[in-house]
Amino acid sequence: MKKWKNRKLLRNPEVLAEIHRHLWIESEKSGHDIGFDNAAEDWLRQFSDDWAEDNMPKKKFFLIKRRPKAKMALEG
Repeated sequence: MKKWKNRKLLRNPEVLAEIHRHLWIESEKSGHDIGFDNAAEDWLRQFSDDWAEDNMPKKKFFLIKRRPKAKMALEG
């Protein structure tokens, strides 16, 4: 199996259900079975970041960017 970005998500049953749904939709669009590997690669590339943000609150904590500290002007 290829090394895909966010491939650890493939252990999650909810992600697998999303990929199977994506497989069905994209296979219908193309008129033939695109295969699970192609569907998984496409879903991980297109949707995994948003899915993780919405469904993995612990990961959200690490995605929050820190605000830069305000620089105070020294007046002399």
